[in-house]
Amino acid sequence: MKAFKRAVQANYGIELDVQLTKDQVPVILHDYNLKRACRTDRKVSDTACEELKEYTLFKSDERIPLLKDVLEAVDGKVPLIIELKIPWHAKPTCEAVNAILKDYKGLYCIESFNPFGLMWYKKNRPDIVRGQLSTDFIKEKIEGSKVQYFILKHLLFNFLTKPDFIAYQHEYKRQLSFSICRRIYRTRTAAWTVKSDEELESCRRYFNWFIFDSFLPENKVPMGYKYTNIGKI
Repeated sequence: MKAFKRAVQANYGIELDVQLTKDQVPVILHDYNLKRACRTDRKVSDTACEELKEYTLFKSDERIPLLKDVLEAVDGKVPLIIELKIPWHAKPTCEAVNAILKDYKGLYCIESFNPFGLMWYKKNRPDIVRGQLSTDFIKEKIEGSKVQYFILKHLLFNFLTKPDFIAYQHEYKRQLSFSICRRIYRTRTAAWTVKSDEELESCRRYFNWFIFDSFLPENKVPMGYKYTNIGKI
């Protein structure tokens, strides 16, 4: 929560990851497993919301936030990029998150690696801006089906999901499939995750927006401008 509040104070848009607890409560955490952040080897999806409140993050006093609490803290002051962490079936996550977001007055969009999540939003919330996340899963040595990762890496579901933007790991910005979608279909693009001014400069000709952490960009005005206009794709 401290990080979110600092981003609001700095007038930066926020990218955050949402997943469901065992009792279907949307919480904010990047990893599916609590091992790295909370030093306990169990999955978020196997843990009830009340149980999660017992754990602190990275040896701090901070705890895993609920989506509704983050929305209340941000209160529409900056735009949000909300990543839906969907292991497979999209409907439970999309419905639970949408139930909370439907009355939120601030500017936000959703993104996901899972194309079925984008398809759910395309059908049920066509007014919401949607982004397809991708990377080179093989080079990143991410465990899973090579066939599935080939499809996701090369954005082969995009003809069905028709995302408003592609959020791509910037290290693989020269991938042919990414270039095709960017140039031929003129799909807007977001780089993740930029961690220095040098990386930012190397990405400018490939991306419209930049998701960053671990540093504050020297050129703050364009960054803020790009974030605040994400809802106008």
